[in-house]
Amino acid sequence: MNHSDPQPDTGETQARLLAEALPFMQAYENKTVVVKYGGHAMGNAELGQAFARDIALLKQSGVNPIVVHGGGPQIGRMLSQMGIESRFEGGLRVTDEETVKIVEMVLAGSINKEIVALINAEGEWAIGLCGKDGNMVFAEKARKTVVDPDSNIERVLDLGFVGEPVEVDRTLLDLLARSEMIPVIAPVAPGRDGATYNINADTFAGAIAGALEASRLLFLTDVPGVLDKSGELIKELSVAEARTLIRDGTISGGMIPKVETCIEAIENGVEGVVILNGKKRHAVLLELLTEHGAGTLIVR
Repeated sequence: MNHSDPQPDTGETQARLLAEALPFMQAYENKTVVVKYGGHAMGNAELGQAFARDIALLKQSGVNPIVVHGGGPQIGRMLSQMGIESRFEGGLRVTDEETVKIVEMVLAGSINKEIVALINAEGEWAIGLCGKDGNMVFAEKARKTVVDPDSNIERVLDLGFVGEPVEVDRTLLDLLARSEMIPVIAPVAPGRDGATYNINADTFAGAIAGALEASRLLFLTDVPGVLDKSGELIKELSVAEARTLIRDGTISGGMIPKVETCIEAIENGVEGVVILNGKKRHAVLLELLTEHGAGTLIVR
């Protein structure tokens, strides 16, 4: 390398980046941001560390972050290791009594504590919880109906101990926010019937964010966001525009339930919901603290 080449002034670059981020930091100060962390971003150690750093930095800049995580692939692996066969109905895992115990062990146990440890290693205080703690969330058995393509007859699926959140009590989360702690929550909750229910992590995150009237709910996925017909990222959508795109088939497949969860969260009081690519390093900071964001923002 020729030493006469001008070196980039990293100090100047850092100062510029900070100056750009500052107004955004101030806008989110003392605001609640719920981040749903899951999918493929979870299996990668480097991405996991970058994610934990993002969450710690948000806390340090005065934001109140709350992490909700999934763990489908890890549950699948543990079930097969234990010789329990996974059964699916209409694309959803049927959760019997034996399976729900494993689900709780993996979600509220190993995965939850792994994320807590990553955030703590970045110098913050994270605390691992699930819907059972402090009676935070109560669930009811999920009722899913599917239409048989041959007979066109609707039938109700029995998914066992798969639940929908029906009550959220924010007392514990408010207490933790005041005590400078970062809650990391597994989507497992009790029912009033005494059973334990496994809840879809997106739905669970939406219910938590709605109850807290969060400023932002971020869904870290393995896609860049909502794409238009030509495959370009759509930066922002209103609820009405999102519904139109579902009707005309622009939003299709697995993106439909994601966007429907976003709409539901907004109707429950969340200011804005973002679908973004969790495989991109520092996606959370890029979304919240830069002008151009990192995914698709859905607002009222």
